[in-house]
Amino acid sequence: MEKGQWIAPALLAAGIVISGWFIGHGFMKARTAERFVTMKGVAEREVQANIALWPLRFVATNDNLAEAQNKIKRSSTAVYAFLKEHGIDSASTEVQKTEVTDVLANQYRSGTTESRYIIAKTIMVRTNEVGKVVRASQSVGMLVDAGVILSSVGGPESGPTYLFTDLNKLKPEMIAEATASARKGAEQFARDSGSKLGGIRTASQGVFEILPRDRTPGIFEGSQLNKTLRVVTTVEYMLED
Repeated sequence: MEKGQWIAPALLAAGIVISGWFIGHGFMKARTAERFVTMKGVAEREVQANIALWPLRFVATNDNLAEAQNKIKRSSTAVYAFLKEHGIDSASTEVQKTEVTDVLANQYRSGTTESRYIIAKTIMVRTNEVGKVVRASQSVGMLVDAGVILSSVGGPESGPTYLFTDLNKLKPEMIAEATASARKGAEQFARDSGSKLGGIRTASQGVFEILPRDRTPGIFEGSQLNKTLRVVTTVEYMLED
């Protein structure tokens, strides 16, 4: 074979070998880049509500409208006196609505009617003095003793709703705590796998949840004074040899 005839095949073979090295090296780097661990970190805090909402709905009935109005006025006076006795002043209350129902105007009614008129009034209490509402709601029987006919708002278990509105004050600290929790778990995984923990590959913050402290069926977060704040962060860490 002449000199010129074997040069081309030799160059082709060398190119294949070099290409194979680059491909293999690139594959190894890609596989290395895929070595990471995904870890979730959790942070929880127990907090107490800082706002109380308490709708007090009461009714009066009579066959005479003027008499029904007098009854609702007496009940209203009794409610304000009750709240004042428990340290809740009128500045923390507002009349949410007053409803007047003429039973005879209901075309679907049936049977006899003892009281033609029903007047319902709702006084909403809103205060950051949550403890006062807690104590007052536990003594609500005093209103019944005063002749006030209470009517539930939003269901048979209607009562105060307790809100926590200071979440933003705790967010940075809780996110840092959840991230530290995730890193601690990732470090343990790296040790167990004989690797070293590298930098963060990706990270995402979960949604903050306000949960009832006592998580039992039928107990809602808004009805509990004490609550649990919870956040979960998901972090991917690189693993190094």
